[in-house]
Amino acid sequence: MTAENHGTRLHRLERVFLRAPRYFMTICTHNRRHILANASVHESFLRFAKQGPEHGAWVGAYVLMPDHLHAFVAIDDQKLNLSTWAKSLKNSISKTLRQDGIAPPHWQKTFFDHLLRSAESYTEKWHYVRENPVRAGLVSQWEEWPFRGEVSPLEYRSEW
Repeated sequence: MTAENHGTRLHRLERVFLRAPRYFMTICTHNRRHILANASVHESFLRFAKQGPEHGAWVGAYVLMPDHLHAFVAIDDQKLNLSTWAKSLKNSISKTLRQDGIAPPHWQKTFFDHLLRSAESYTEKWHYVRENPVRAGLVSQWEEWPFRGEVSPLEYRSEW
């Protein structure tokens, strides 16, 4: 500290810039085949998601439906991009599907993603997504669906 600023404290930063934007994404199976909602695919998804931080990807809340996956994902865009992550996820789950005797193709070529811009957006989308199994008539309450959860807590903190 110099004499002129001795005793003054640094002010807290007003802005925090996140290097890992949060996305809401949906990945669908080829021809909407019902091949995802089972224990082996769920375990494969969880193994992949838990290894994500090593590569710059964190999976938050997710719902694995029979023909699609909804997930909230944070990507360290200095290390990885969302398309590369999605391709790796598809490859990992496809390996499990092939081991289970399910012939390819397994996936639609594209996926849907939406950059989350606020805590309200995250909460609103999660409330919608978690009800998918109920709307599909698979369970009476979303908590009963066994193929859903949260791998990493992805709190949304405003940058402003």
